[in-house]
Amino acid sequence: MTFDARSLQQWWPKPTRMRPIVIFGAGSIVGDAHLPAYRKGGFPVAGLYDPDREKAQALAQAWGVRAFATQDEALSVNDAVFDLATPPAAHARLLTALPKGAFALLQKPMGSDLAAATEILRICRKRNLNAAVNFQLRFAPMMLALGDAVAKGLLGDVVDFDAHLAVATPWGLWPFLKGLPRIEIVMHSIHYLDFVRGLLGNPIGVHAKTIGHPKHDVAQTRTAAILDYGDRVRCVLSINHDHDFGRKFQACEFRICGTKGAAYIKLGVNLDYPKGEPDELWLRLDGGENWVQVPLEGTWFPDAFLNRMAHLQRFASGEDNHLVGSVDDAWQTMALVEAAYQSSAQPATPVSLLPEV
Repeated sequence: MTFDARSLQQWWPKPTRMRPIVIFGAGSIVGDAHLPAYRKGGFPVAGLYDPDREKAQALAQAWGVRAFATQDEALSVNDAVFDLATPPAAHARLLTALPKGAFALLQKPMGSDLAAATEILRICRKRNLNAAVNFQLRFAPMMLALGDAVAKGLLGDVVDFDAHLAVATPWGLWPFLKGLPRIEIVMHSIHYLDFVRGLLGNPIGVHAKTIGHPKHDVAQTRTAAILDYGDRVRCVLSINHDHDFGRKFQACEFRICGTKGAAYIKLGVNLDYPKGEPDELWLRLDGGENWVQVPLEGTWFPDAFLNRMAHLQRFASGEDNHLVGSVDDAWQTMALVEAAYQSSAQPATPVSLLPEV
């Protein structure tokens, strides 16, 4: 099959009218992804607020935006989209303070566990909040292009999904993770679980094991998981953040196989993080003799954040009639995460011992 690789959609259309963005939080993700994305996309940032006034002022000054003196001042911006780039424990409190009917984007995860996610869902429904969770991997240019290829039937029916990570993640960059009981799945692999859900739908169940590593004092850094989609689709995630033996055999990649073709994705940001490497998307389709590389026009960081905000703003303006990654949908990702932790805590099926004859 011949096709124009450049025809695949990599960008979410921008809204015809942009609402001002109010950011809660002044952590590294705001400076590394949110603010660069919004500047690149031309989105107006009304300002940011963080209880740490010094940190908020420093970040605001670096990006030429306003640092709100109080939370009430930030909430008073008219017609705003509220970007909650805050720890999961802060989401419920802030959502309760937002104006009823407001549009909001919540930093992932949707609370620290399923109970917290359920409380967030309850608040959003009670206050009629139009809220989405920032599982932004779905909106990365390479993933939008892959989704477009699948939607157009270029791969046929997807029957295999493999996620393989063997990287050296610098956990010391996030000191707040130390002491938390849940790390790897809820803070990292949750992106992949959400993306798989977006591509394949909800699985029937999950088999998982997540463990730590002697070199680190965070709870988990390695995960293996099988998502059960019945007898049609095989879906496996092998996640190792401790492959610290040089770049040569490290990997951060997805392989998606269908009945008519296949795709290979390299997620570059996790290789030599936070510097990263370029993302890649390759397709091999029926009738084609070779793999074809799709020329990518952006990267996961920061362009997925740009696309995520573009969609939320278009939903706010009525130009998009369905909110991708809404709190209702994100709750299902949190339910999958919870099931993975429950599976990890259960004993494995025992192997029979050699009988005495």
